[in-house]
Amino acid sequence: MELNEITRILIDFRDRRDWKKYHTPKNLAISAAVEVGELLEIFQWKSDEEIVRLLESEEYRERIGEEISDVMIYLLTLAHECRIDIERAILSKIEKNERKYPVK
Repeated sequence: MELNEITRILIDFRDRRDWKKYHTPKNLAISAAVEVGELLEIFQWKSDEEIVRLLESEEYRERIGEEISDVMIYLLTLAHECRIDIERAILSKIEKNERKYPVK
């Protein structure tokens, strides 16, 4: 499934609940930052070695996946509200990074 299709599903979910009024660009950006904080909290105070061990746990990976999903949901909705084609924007950014950081 492509990102634009996922965005369409998210917007349909949101609109059926009449949440659009809360989804201003500012509110969505703040919400994404809050969710990134929750993702970081999962890793807080753990060494890289501890994290590698914890990643063997389905429960730990599920928690990480839920927080990454929350971040992505807000960012995809933000891109939609700002009329940004996120697939095109990502590909464009990858191309820009290829030029900026060429393989030597």
